Amino acid sequence: MEHVVSESGAQPVELLHGVEDDFGGVIVDMKDPMDSESFVASLRASISKWRQEGKKGVWIKLPIELVNLIEAAVKEGFWYHHAEPNYLMLVSWIPDTPNTIPVNASHRVGVGAFVINDKREMLVLQEKSGKLRGSGVWKFPTGVVDEGEDICKAVVREVKEETGIDAEFVEVLAFRQSHQSFFGKSDLFFVCMMRPLSFDIQKQEVEIEAAQWMPIEEYAAQPFVQKHQMVKYIIDICIAKIEKGYTGFSPVLTESAFLEKPFDLYLNIRDLNLGPTS
Repeated sequence: MEHVVSESGAQPVELLHGVEDDFGGVIVDMKDPMDSESFVASLRASISKWRQEGKKGVWIKLPIELVNLIEAAVKEGFWYHHAEPNYLMLVSWIPDTPNTIPVNASHRVGVGAFVINDKREMLVLQEKSGKLRGSGVWKFPTGVVDEGEDICKAVVREVKEETGIDAEFVEVLAFRQSHQSFFGKSDLFFVCMMRPLSFDIQKQEVEIEAAQWMPIEEYAAQPFVQKHQMVKYIIDICIAKIEKGYTGFSPVLTESAFLEKPFDLYLNIRDLNLGPTS
């Protein structure tokens, strides 16, 4: 454990353990309990050392168990960057140059499922909560993508959770970007075509009021669909997919020199002649 002499010169101070990031900064993952006075002494000594070393951003990850250190960190010039259920991330900028610390994630990602069977019937539902509750409007199954979850897997999960239907992801038909949505964040919403593998609906009782298979023409004729331009565009795209061969984007597993794990790149497979299309 590295120590330095305190500012008063009388007491050795333990430096905080920091791991260098890829951008000239330091990440401190706090784990051991500390009182705020000792923490401030260690933080000041560590900042002094990092400043001499030319470090830039300093990140402090505080687990919820060390909530007692938040006020001390803020008084030393740190601010909130983001929070998760079990930790708070604080950050500070050391040099006298413009701050280039990236902001927290700006978007939430949602999915909507266009599930169509061989009878030209769509899987639709009514929700017990949300803006459309009690309106009688039938809508796609929708949901939010979890952290670390692929779009194509998230939409399969949401359909299963809400309706009990097993479905196979086919492709992304369209996506929408909007702003000032969930707690001021922007929103990306992906409309995904699905192929049903089962047909017996078992709706989720807590959130779903009703679920059924509905002829696509009946869904499209709803006044709500005809009135709202974006919803009308989406159903027109869905109809174009099954009637006119509209081509969306399918996932292709690929790699990057900058990412450790393979990831899906969504693209138009048909026009690239990479494989069969649906």
